[in-house]
Amino acid sequence: MKPLCFVLMPFGKKKDEKGREIDFDAIYKALIQPAIEKAGMEAVRADEEMVSGFIHKPMYERLLLCDYAIADFTTANANVFYELGVRHAARPHHTLSIFSEKTTLPFDVRPLRSYPYKLDKNQKLSQLDIDKKAITKWLVEAKKKPTTDSPLFQFFDDLTPQSISHEKTDIFREQVEYSINAKKSLTTLRENKDLEGIKSFESSLDFDVTEGGVLIDIYLSYRALDAWNEMIALETKMPKYLQWTLLIREQLGFALNRIGRSNEAERVLIEAVEEYGNSGETLGLLGRVYKDRWKDETNSIQKESWLRKAIETYVKGYETDIRDAYPGINAVTLMSLLDEVDPRLDMLLPVVFFVVQQRLNQKTPDYWDYATLMELEVIARNPQGAKEALLKALPQADEAWMKETTRDTMIMLRDKWKGQGEDVAWLNEIVEGLE
Repeated sequence: MKPLCFVLMPFGKKKDEKGREIDFDAIYKALIQPAIEKAGMEAVRADEEMVSGFIHKPMYERLLLCDYAIADFTTANANVFYELGVRHAARPHHTLSIFSEKTTLPFDVRPLRSYPYKLDKNQKLSQLDIDKKAITKWLVEAKKKPTTDSPLFQFFDDLTPQSISHEKTDIFREQVEYSINAKKSLTTLRENKDLEGIKSFESSLDFDVTEGGVLIDIYLSYRALDAWNEMIALETKMPKYLQWTLLIREQLGFALNRIGRSNEAERVLIEAVEEYGNSGETLGLLGRVYKDRWKDETNSIQKESWLRKAIETYVKGYETDIRDAYPGINAVTLMSLLDEVDPRLDMLLPVVFFVVQQRLNQKTPDYWDYATLMELEVIARNPQGAKEALLKALPQADEAWMKETTRDTMIMLRDKWKGQGEDVAWLNEIVEGLE
């Protein structure tokens, strides 16, 4: 059986101290995982829910039982440093630290032997083959001759690592293999839009022993297929440590709102804010709850009240991080639907425009980047710019609800402006393109 190499690193797209957005999933798939496999090892990465809430038993198992580990210091992620500390306290050998060469490392970890990989101005790997070979070489050398890289074991010569029984290690390896295979199966089911297959997979599980990462994958697979009721039902069966992660809280609120359980969605998201603090994502989802109430309300006074509450929630979310365009675009769009002019609109619109352009220049754009640009062009009454952004957005829409959400917004703007006497015939083409 191949040795296991655990990877400690952020998930998804995160910003560094200079505001540059880095796609860590892309770095893992293109650089770290292939380098590990080239060294004759099996790459094991933490499941995303482990870094969005509580660190629990599966994380400690990986830290303590994997023979090798790689820690990415880029963005100075607090979870990565904590996990590295646990690893250094338990394992004297076989831990490599890496980082983007433009990263300013904290003082305490600068003395560690670390490898700097290179990113270009767009935060993409610029010397992939060189960096991959360097990491592979370190792992191969570590297999041949163990070197003490834990500062704790370097300082205390007589410190002895805790021995772990073969039985526990063997069980751990079986669990890792099962988790990897389960996620591959779920990927196939999701790509085939096989809802019944996913439900059957879930029903076959023993929730007392199934790793959280597998449950999260099922949860998000349901979301990809708009299976909101299945998402909500699965959340009630999850272990408590998973239920209270921010990822689950946010997505539960999203699902509840999609099936019209607005009050419950509001409560879940407000509790998430109270537990984890303000974030653009959580407040953006809460803003959507109020936005939907505004759309459904028939009483004119109450309708305006919900619209204003949605705007304030989106603005608050945008103020937590102006680099997150999602709450920003929703704020300016809803301001455009007010009967009177909101003085903040002229200030926010160019800021959001700038943020979106920066995102387009610095990363591989996704659906929401182009959809947001299109929405801004529509608000600016630029038909050609809106059409060009739409043509780029459509191929990126992975899930049906994405286009549906954007189309509903376009219809609202069209109808509002038409009622105010504007010629909005050009917007019909945009709406039809989102059908």
